[in-house]
Amino acid sequence: MNVATDGGAPALVIDFDDTRLLAPLFGEHDRHLARIEQRLGLSLVPRGNRVAILGEAHSARVARAALEDLYQRLKGGLEVTVADVDGAVRMAEAQPVAGEAALAAAAPKPRRRRDGKPLEDGQASQGRTTGSEDTLVRTQKRLITPRSPNQAAYVAAMRHHDLVFGLGPAGTGKTYLAVAVAVSMLLEEQIERIILTRPAVEAGERLGFLPGALEEKVDPYMRPMYDALYDMMPGDRVLRRRDAGDIEVAPLAYMRGRTLSNACIILDEAQNTTSIQMKMFLTRMGENSRMVVTGDPSQVDLPTGTRSGLQDAVEVLSGIDSIKMIEFGADDVVRHPLVATIVRAYDRQGKQFTSGR
Repeated sequence: MNVATDGGAPALVIDFDDTRLLAPLFGEHDRHLARIEQRLGLSLVPRGNRVAILGEAHSARVARAALEDLYQRLKGGLEVTVADVDGAVRMAEAQPVAGEAALAAAAPKPRRRRDGKPLEDGQASQGRTTGSEDTLVRTQKRLITPRSPNQAAYVAAMRHHDLVFGLGPAGTGKTYLAVAVAVSMLLEEQIERIILTRPAVEAGERLGFLPGALEEKVDPYMRPMYDALYDMMPGDRVLRRRDAGDIEVAPLAYMRGRTLSNACIILDEAQNTTSIQMKMFLTRMGENSRMVVTGDPSQVDLPTGTRSGLQDAVEVLSGIDSIKMIEFGADDVVRHPLVATIVRAYDRQGKQFTSGR
């Protein structure tokens, strides 16, 4: 990286040593560069193997960090999409302060297979980038990387702690990343099975009023979790592992009376549990198990006057070092940019946003 001038204006200039990577780095018709320009309000001028960054100093440093992150991602054999560009900018904007405390709190403990042998991590990158090995999640269909510092902290926490809470609004990747980490742990033989569960309560509806047998009534509530699985594993593999008992998707009520060992257990939509249900779920943990609890405290669909078990758990368990709670905000939303705007608008008004996620 050099400091140069362009027509008298100070500029940051980045030199890239592998010209083969410039086309995927810049994007078709330079759309990745245009995306960074749009987000940061500056100009990026590609010249040969260099990019000149023209703009306000802080924004220029963010752009440089994002481009360097994306370049390292390509050198590591990963692809770069527009969503990855947004993630790199988001991560770069948070450097060097935001996210560091959360990542430090997710201090690693040795990762082991279920036979007790250590799991090799290879050369883990110490930098907080979208392609950092410690936060790279490998599944059968894709490689998944965090797109915000809080997402990176969340992945690191799930890898290294037995109980993790992911709290925040829709579109922040709470459930998707939890399922991704669970799938990677299953493939790496750290666990024997994945258990995905949700309370069958949503938007004021009750199972008794829905048509069909119990399985048909429950299936729509479980569908988002199946969607995440199918995004990470071939459909036939999901079905085979489900039939073999390696993957279980069931309503929360089915967890009562069980001890869940050698498993990764994910409780989704936890804001719709009662305090009794939450305590029941948390006490199902057996040996060599990980639990992830996800939910949005602002979207409780329980009957009026019923206290959310998620709110209770956050209050009761906060401050316990071995339990990690990662809080997401509108800045972590990785869906359509309008979703983040909607979240902020409802936050300002102090209203609940109860549409489907």
